[in-house]
Amino acid sequence: MFQLSLASVALLALLHPTSGATLKSKRADVLPITLDITNENLAPDGFTRSTIVANGTYPGPPILATKGQTLVVTANNKLTDGSMRLSTSLDFDGIFFDTENLYNEGSPFVTTCPIGPGDSYTYEVPLGEQTGTYWYHSQLSVQYLDGLRGPLIVYDPEDPHAALYDVDDESTILQLGDWWHNSSVPLLQQFNNTGIIPVSDTGTINGVGRFNGGPEVPFPVITVEPGKRYRFRIINQSVRNVFTVGFDGHDMTIIAADGESTEPHVVSSIEMLAGQRYDVVVTADQEVGNYWFNAPYVGGSPARNPNQNATLSRAIIRYAGAAEEEPGAFTAPDDTAALVEAELRPLVAIPAPEPTANLSFVLEVVSGQALWHINGVQYIAPKTPTLLSVLEGASDETDFDENENTFVFPPGSVVQVEFPPSDDDDEHPFHLHGMNFWVIKSTSSNETNTENPIRRDTIGAGATGTIVRFVLDKPGPFFFHCHIFWHMQAGLGSVMLNDPEGTRALVNPSPEWEALCPAYNALPPEQQ
Repeated sequence: MFQLSLASVALLALLHPTSGATLKSKRADVLPITLDITNENLAPDGFTRSTIVANGTYPGPPILATKGQTLVVTANNKLTDGSMRLSTSLDFDGIFFDTENLYNEGSPFVTTCPIGPGDSYTYEVPLGEQTGTYWYHSQLSVQYLDGLRGPLIVYDPEDPHAALYDVDDESTILQLGDWWHNSSVPLLQQFNNTGIIPVSDTGTINGVGRFNGGPEVPFPVITVEPGKRYRFRIINQSVRNVFTVGFDGHDMTIIAADGESTEPHVVSSIEMLAGQRYDVVVTADQEVGNYWFNAPYVGGSPARNPNQNATLSRAIIRYAGAAEEEPGAFTAPDDTAALVEAELRPLVAIPAPEPTANLSFVLEVVSGQALWHINGVQYIAPKTPTLLSVLEGASDETDFDENENTFVFPPGSVVQVEFPPSDDDDEHPFHLHGMNFWVIKSTSSNETNTENPIRRDTIGAGATGTIVRFVLDKPGPFFFHCHIFWHMQAGLGSVMLNDPEGTRALVNPSPEWEALCPAYNALPPEQQ
């Protein structure tokens, strides 16, 4: 699945003599991974189109690591299809980055420049003490719409929830995605011309889906043993869509959100915004048979795309010994005990510190245009990455163009961001790079909680209002944006810049990183 050096293959053979796909070890060492970014003709829902994918598959190969390892991810840009973006850049969603390694963080024009066609870049990603469910994707424009997305799982040999489940492996990763028959470049042009976000053709589960009038592509099948308990890691890898997930006839016990452990919390269904992840335990305690894992979705009016049928986003949970058949008609996820996010509690409570800086983010769209504002400012990515500007001496907000929407803070600031109540139809999944935040107020409740709020990295903003709080204890620029990438591209982005002077003292980029911007800037526009 990965292309590794002979030495690395030998190491992995020693660690896992029976499984070359599950790249895990109990050692705190280096995990080398090669991702060839290529154009492939694929048909996840039966409709064949050119894609941008890692190692030939949608979703890309799973990166399965262990706490304490350092990922060494070599991305080889082998893109040749000029109907889509030919440059690329990888983001490791939810992974914390220390200042010294921030240049490997992968956010185009914030911490790096994209990788041009024919070039390569190696990301070094120390995982430290992090564990949990994450994912990787292209962070350039809306490129991951074309397929460049995949799971990143960091296993914990001393998982505090280990007694709650029996199975946690590659077979229990559930990746939700929106799929599009057209490619990102014309769809983005359509959005720019009309201000109307395109509507996806299909919803996929682990890279498989169906659309109205399309072929009956076999649904994914997850086989379970009666009586066993399964830790499912559910990732919403969509560009826009909100999925509501549930297992027919089975409750889910949430044990983590966005990689952070929670107190066990039993629910019947979960609404998942783009970029969010939930780990749930499901016990195979029903009669032997076939059951749906249903993930219907919303994301724009289906009247704008007759291909869309949100009820076809499904997988089969098949008990060992059951007939190889579909469960029957679609059944909507049971909402009798739907997740209320505000009811989640962290496994280890850490009270939120008092804020030293307060921001209010008012999100507004310009009617009929692909134009979104935060407090009247549309984020437009600069040509020079924020990190490079800082290394060259930028130190306060006046050193950045207004449209860079960069907020500068002194070392150790505790920043509170409030999203006021809104009647906007979309609940904006705001995502913070490089760290997570305390959810002081969720849209799911009018209550505030500073004593034992959950910590996560992607939160819904809108509706009844949202408040998050985070500590800028690492110098550097950190991107904070809407994970509906159409909205990010239209202006819903900002940069939290902590301690520019400290950034210059700690960041010492590699020559490979320093070569990215000159190479990218020298490319003709059609290759960028």
